[in-house]
Amino acid sequence: MRVNCLSCGHKLELDDAYDDYEGQVKCYTCRAVLEIKAEEGAVKSVTCVQGPHKPTLEETFELIGG
Repeated sequence: MRVNCLSCGHKLELDDAYDDYEGQVKCYTCRAVLEIKAEEGAVKSVTCVQGPHKPTLEETFELIGG
């Protein structure tokens, strides 16, 4: 089953464990949190409950080796 991230548009590929699922998933591209509802392998609804993660100043320094 595929779900498009409402924040960045990335296509999330969810396995069969999500065929009958109601809950949150995190986009591994932008780290936005999506609330999804799926029944019998079909997506019924998707909402974005938390936008993409923006790194803190400390995280930015760690990334650039500061």
